[in-house]
Amino acid sequence: MIKTVNDLTDFDPIFIRYDIKIAPKKRAASDVSTDPALQAIAKGVVEGDEDMVAEASKAAIASKGPQTVIDTLILGMAEVSKLWDDGVYYLPQVILSSDALMVGLNMAEEALGSAVVKKGTVVMHCAHGDIHDIGKNVAAALIRANGYKVIDLGSDVPEETVVKAAKDNKADLVTGTALMTTTMSAFHRVAEGLTKEGINIPVVASGGAVSEEWVTSWDRGVYATFAKQGPEMAGDAASGMSWEDMRAKWNLVL
Repeated sequence: MIKTVNDLTDFDPIFIRYDIKIAPKKRAASDVSTDPALQAIAKGVVEGDEDMVAEASKAAIASKGPQTVIDTLILGMAEVSKLWDDGVYYLPQVILSSDALMVGLNMAEEALGSAVVKKGTVVMHCAHGDIHDIGKNVAAALIRANGYKVIDLGSDVPEETVVKAAKDNKADLVTGTALMTTTMSAFHRVAEGLTKEGINIPVVASGGAVSEEWVTSWDRGVYATFAKQGPEMAGDAASGMSWEDMRAKWNLVL
């Protein structure tokens, strides 16, 4: 059969809008509140809608108080985490939801008159020489959404910059990702730098280039397999768990 111009310009069989044709057929987020005002906040976070979060948070802060809004924002982001775990959400949705969360959180903090007390502080980066930051960005969004202060240093970060950030911010945990084997050795040097400064905190390393066997071959190293492990690992470090105990909990190679 001779193809027409329309046939040749029909890209539907090739390009599929995941968010329109596939994702809606998978499970949706669960409601977090029976209160319509609070559910609107959570829905705005799940949908990554900053305007919805701003409008709903403004009303709820006035009627229910900023702390209730903060609690609802966190519940909304917890649903985002579940959607990520189930493969319904990918990086773009997580980033949009994280941005929407921060809109509401900043409004609530302003209403409180002071910043919300964070559970702990995590310094995050991509190894010196490495620019592949997707995994880091996802983990940062999840850790931040779970109530931790995240110092995101970005990509291709020199080791001394990581150590200084950990020292200046009294970090509970340092994390790093690497996609290239030529850059992963930077994590060991970060750990050595922390030791020289007397900073006794874990260094969680992850990414396609690193392996559990290598990360656990040097002091302070703890290996992470998935970005979703970030919040719980941050909680372990913030609670004072040593790198030895974290390694025993999270890694098979001791």
